[in-house]
Amino acid sequence: MDPVWIVVLVVIGLLVVVAIVMYNGLVSRRVETQNAYSQIDVQLKRRYDLIPNLVETVKGYATHERETFENVVKARTAAMNATGVADKAAAENQLTGTLKTLFAVAEAYPELKANQNFLALQEELSATENRIGFSRQHYNDVVSQYNTTLLSFPANILAGMFGFRPAEFFQLDAAEAAAVRQAPKVKF
Repeated sequence: MDPVWIVVLVVIGLLVVVAIVMYNGLVSRRVETQNAYSQIDVQLKRRYDLIPNLVETVKGYATHERETFENVVKARTAAMNATGVADKAAAENQLTGTLKTLFAVAEAYPELKANQNFLALQEELSATENRIGFSRQHYNDVVSQYNTTLLSFPANILAGMFGFRPAEFFQLDAAEAAAVRQAPKVKF
């Protein structure tokens, strides 16, 4: 066999191996992204399960706050039915806003604030919100790695051939993002 053909076959073989490794890397990153998103879903389900108990506890003390309760229930339903990362993020931001309103209502009722069930639910919801935050952060980190790999040369050529698409980030809404970026005010 001619040495030129041997070199050509070796180069083709190396290109095939590189393509296989890049493809498997893209698949691995995409699966990791999907897994990170499912972890957000797990924490959101915990949140959805806590909300009815919280609403019922507050209802017992604040019976005339019907509109607030309805808004929380509507926001919870919308969040549970949202599909896609952007829709889910928007629905979750809306639900967070209605929960803040619910807690503001609770502030007006000292007996409620002292209720052990309410305190336990509030603590559980707070812990769940922290888990959701960590899950979002992990998801966005994984999406960043996936998108970077996807858009880097030469993987972008292979990604385009096999239909890999960039993943969406799970983002805060503008008002919540602005609140997070502001320094807290401390008074003594």
